[in-house]
Amino acid sequence: MSTLYSIQGKYQQLLNLAEQLDPELLKDTLESIDDELETKAENVAFVIKELEGQSLVLETETKRLAERKNTINNNVKRLKQSLFDAMITAKKQKIKTNLFTLDIRKNPPSVIVEDESKLLNYLIEQPKKLDKTKLGDDLKKGIEVPGAKIIQTERLQIR
Repeated sequence: MSTLYSIQGKYQQLLNLAEQLDPELLKDTLESIDDELETKAENVAFVIKELEGQSLVLETETKRLAERKNTINNNVKRLKQSLFDAMITAKKQKIKTNLFTLDIRKNPPSVIVEDESKLLNYLIEQPKKLDKTKLGDDLKKGIEVPGAKIIQTERLQIR
């Protein structure tokens, strides 16, 4: 069976020779290439559908694993907090075992903002960001916008 590239090449060759060929020979050759292309297209469509199915399964599995990861991380946080609370209650700063050394340490200082309106000296400028949704809406309405245009592309749909 031919590849899509070779079928495409056959079409190109046929187009190049179309003026020189007998009309009946041209018709027969086109039909044979069309049959070949339809068979190849159907097979490629099967592969595409299979890959899309695999992608969907992977997406679902990714979500499931992300949820599991969050559950495990939450369990770690709860266990750490429980151990921290127990050590504080027992007034133990450090516990040393054969396998682990656990100690309570100070975290780096963190900033708490109580009233942002009093902190104007610390505000930073944010760069302007293009609103592509509004731009697209205006272009679709036919509004001329210098520096932008709307294009219509094509894609393959398999049903």
